[in-house]
Amino acid sequence: MKKPLIEVIFASEKRKDVLLLLQDGSREMEYLLNSLDTTRTALLPQMKILEEHQLVSHDRDTYELTPIGKLIVNRMSPLLRTVDALGADIDYWGSHILDFIPSHLLERIGEIGKCNTIIPTVPETHYILRKFHESSKDSGILYSINTFFHPNFVELFADLLQNDVEIHFILSQDLLTDMTDNYNKIFNSLIDTNKFHFYLHPKDLGFMSLGVSKHYLMLTSLRTDGFFDNSRILCNSRTAVEWGIELFNHYLKDSTRINEV
Repeated sequence: MKKPLIEVIFASEKRKDVLLLLQDGSREMEYLLNSLDTTRTALLPQMKILEEHQLVSHDRDTYELTPIGKLIVNRMSPLLRTVDALGADIDYWGSHILDFIPSHLLERIGEIGKCNTIIPTVPETHYILRKFHESSKDSGILYSINTFFHPNFVELFADLLQNDVEIHFILSQDLLTDMTDNYNKIFNSLIDTNKFHFYLHPKDLGFMSLGVSKHYLMLTSLRTDGFFDNSRILCNSRTAVEWGIELFNHYLKDSTRINEV
């Protein structure tokens, strides 16, 4: 009697990993053995199970997915990426509001990969911002969304501009009001560089901040219970950065360019 397919796929790490390795095309057994760091003796029984369940076929020593195998793996991969991303800290994701992420990006949240959750003290917050800042100096471009104003933002922005980093900055109405009252001359001077691009988002953003450089995605969201915390997500994969830029552009399309504060 054959096993249920769900058991065939997920009850064995080796079988699951083989299916994922074959997603991009046929592979020789030697490639599978090296990728999985295993022996032929250990892997062959798992390959036999995959073949018996019509997921994999082979010709001599080369294996490939069957049409059924391709159908299943193409739908399995996004689920596994999502599980890996959220499972890295399910307590964080479960205790923070995700409504600000548009549905098409929430469905692809697995693309951010396994990120680090950082819960800094006040002094550590300054250090983390500085670390993100230093890594951004060779980015060429920086995307930022903020609903609060850090005292060192002006200094950090000026430093990035001196390193020829183009800055795109979306802010909330409350933050714009604070800037107009306290920092208008400084920010007007930044705008005059033609490398600092200001945008106002007309609605409640529903999260605290987003920063995307060439190297990192940094996201600070709000807790579901209404309490404030300083925790943030820091991701450094290429796909996380690309996902973060798409999130920025989602808010940019409804924002208005500001040419003077």
